[in-house]
Amino acid sequence: MLPAVLTLGVVAFSTSRVAAQDSTESTLGAADPSLPGPGKPCEPYYYAPIASAIASFPPIWGAATILPEDNNAMAKWASIQPNVPDIAPKGTLQGDFTALNYPADDPDCWWTSTKCNNPKAPNVPVDVSIMNEPRTLGYGFDDGPNCSHNAFYDYLLSQNQKATMFFIGSNVMDWPLEAARAVTDGHEICVHSWSHHYMTAFESADAFAELYYSSYSLLSMQAVKIATGVTPTCWRPPFGDVDDRIRAIANGLGLRTVLWTYDSQDWQVGSTAGVTAEAVDREYDIMIDDAKKGMFDNVGTMILAHELNDFTMAEAIKYYPMLKAVFKYIVPVAVGLNVTHPYVEDNYTMPSFVQCQSYNILKLRLDGLL
Repeated sequence: MLPAVLTLGVVAFSTSRVAAQDSTESTLGAADPSLPGPGKPCEPYYYAPIASAIASFPPIWGAATILPEDNNAMAKWASIQPNVPDIAPKGTLQGDFTALNYPADDPDCWWTSTKCNNPKAPNVPVDVSIMNEPRTLGYGFDDGPNCSHNAFYDYLLSQNQKATMFFIGSNVMDWPLEAARAVTDGHEICVHSWSHHYMTAFESADAFAELYYSSYSLLSMQAVKIATGVTPTCWRPPFGDVDDRIRAIANGLGLRTVLWTYDSQDWQVGSTAGVTAEAVDREYDIMIDDAKKGMFDNVGTMILAHELNDFTMAEAIKYYPMLKAVFKYIVPVAVGLNVTHPYVEDNYTMPSFVQCQSYNILKLRLDGLL
């Protein structure tokens, strides 16, 4: 008998959110013909809510700083700063750490150096890098929203599959309708910084700005009810570059830090010499083989993959049936953590893992497999 897999098509949003939808929001879904498909050029478009709010954010794709007139941001930073460990920035924003003489005992729990995910500073939560539930894959994609993601999102929709999307704030500002589709389709949204630089290189106030403006770049688009004004409660550091100073800043903003166990390396194809499509296949295959060996029979796992370009999305589509064959549950991170309210606002809910299990059993019975 084929192994059953839950693709999380249940109660992905609350009834209060459904009631709030209107014809304007519905145009942002899978059938919207105005959004480009894969392989088509991504043409910039004018979007009034973004145009009217652009002055309230750092320059798009520029390294973020707190804007001089932003009293709310300055007040928030002042409330967080006393709880941030006194740890110096590391390297450059581009990830050059060659001049850094970092201690071998890793006093800062610096993931880039040692893959440390259990903070050493007090009152800083442990990173999320696995799924506690057995035979469960935490399913997510970095670097979106991508302006050509419709075919990929259509595929996820056809499979009734939800995922966690780690969105770059500047991408959200560039492609707001594509961000809106992710929420309309029921995916969980997390932050992936404002400008996608190495986070430990920022001064603390600037690292705060990278996360603060990314979170609230979503909130600013209430005119089209993007997520009905949701504020994310999770983030993933670009390149996994995080230490206890950056974790404390994220925690002060209510963001849990999400990393990974397996790395598909998909983003490196076309940008890193020697990394080929076959190399990415091997990374996926390693995790699949580990699943077949029973390595996730007690505790699940997470893989790093990307919404970055047509190749990374096509690779995800190619491997999805193989993932379904070896994992019993493929879920967004929030569901794997039993976080039923993934945003600060309380008008949007996701199912608990127990609800997912119940749905899985019901689906098996309806399919005649139980």
